[in-house]
Amino acid sequence: MINKIKNFINLNNLDGYIVPKNDEFFTEYSKTNKLEIVAKFTGSAGFILILKNTNHLFVDGRYTIQAKRQSGKKFNIHEIPYVWPKDILKNYEILNIGFDPKLFTKDTLKLYFDNSCNLFPINSDLFKGMTETINKHNLVYSINSSIAGESSTSKTERLKKIIKKKKIDNLFISAGENVCWLLNIRGKDLPNSPIVNVQAILTSNKEVILFGNIKKLKAIKKKLNKKITFFKKDQFFTVLSSLKGKTFCVDGKTCSVLNENLINSKFKIKKRIDPIYDLKSVKNKIEIKNMVDAHIQDGVAVTKFLYWIKNSNIKNLDEIKVEKKLESFRKRSKNFLYPSFNTIAGSGPNGAIIHYRSNKKSNRKLNKNHLLLVDSGGQYKWGTTDVTRTISFNKPNKKNQRALYKSFKRSYCRFNIKNR
Repeated sequence: MINKIKNFINLNNLDGYIVPKNDEFFTEYSKTNKLEIVAKFTGSAGFILILKNTNHLFVDGRYTIQAKRQSGKKFNIHEIPYVWPKDILKNYEILNIGFDPKLFTKDTLKLYFDNSCNLFPINSDLFKGMTETINKHNLVYSINSSIAGESSTSKTERLKKIIKKKKIDNLFISAGENVCWLLNIRGKDLPNSPIVNVQAILTSNKEVILFGNIKKLKAIKKKLNKKITFFKKDQFFTVLSSLKGKTFCVDGKTCSVLNENLINSKFKIKKRIDPIYDLKSVKNKIEIKNMVDAHIQDGVAVTKFLYWIKNSNIKNLDEIKVEKKLESFRKRSKNFLYPSFNTIAGSGPNGAIIHYRSNKKSNRKLNKNHLLLVDSGGQYKWGTTDVTRTISFNKPNKKNQRALYKSFKRSYCRFNIKNR
């Protein structure tokens, strides 16, 4: 794949090309991991800059060890935020760097490159064919207000009042999770989250226009408000050209360069923050109850797992067996759907690798003298969990006591950050 990208660079008279982790919906976990395809890097965050003579992989502090192991032979590994592409490019004359405008936002490009190079938007087919497959398991479904705690109509009315107060005519909702919240819909377009890859416009006429795979959206069409219309993604500019009003609000985090340029050609962008983020951050009583219920059910599963592993002969266990056993306890709940992320079961030194995932090559047998880190979670009907536990099979020595304290401190700090 590296050679394919370098050929693409030469054919288009470029000096380099950048490959992101995200797809066009800017989700962290998409079904196609371009970084794994290009660099064999399986982490959840990062991006690649390929130049004619060098290859660069940028990751944050969670993944430096993993990136060196998986990609270090063919890529220079850089830790962000200490090193950015603009820091690499300052050693060159002004280069011409290509990028896919569907996969980047203007805010991201400014952060990565600033004025260090000439950026050229190019629609490429480098990853053509690596798209989702529509089947009965990833169709869209709706949830009623008794579960969501508020109807889609009520949410839409609240949103309308906000954009009216800010004197905005149209709102482009580019983040799929925000559309899901607004319309009370869910799906399975991501491997571990009930998110639908869909985008929407709330128009000056106060109607909602939905962009996505129409075949997939058919299942919910009758259940949604009659003022909602459906279009394919490639009809975006056609629809845009028919809208009234003068101003738009976009989301700077998830509105692609391509879509922002299309909107800019017809309207003035007045705001760059989607107000839905603030609306959905305040949970109603039913949402809070659902969250509590999910954690109770998950807590039962984790407690049974801890009892099981403490009373097992660990000589017969390894990381993969631990992962499967924990999931089996979660599956006993009728409301369990699937893991909320890939379970991390790291024994001994593997526990030091953040976001580690065991495989046939790295899988370690458990050892009574080694700590076992288990970071896992579940998607339940109407609730999500994330639980980290560090297990010691013996009375921990001073070294392990320090490691346990650091693990506790990390979990405690993360809990407070999430719940402040």
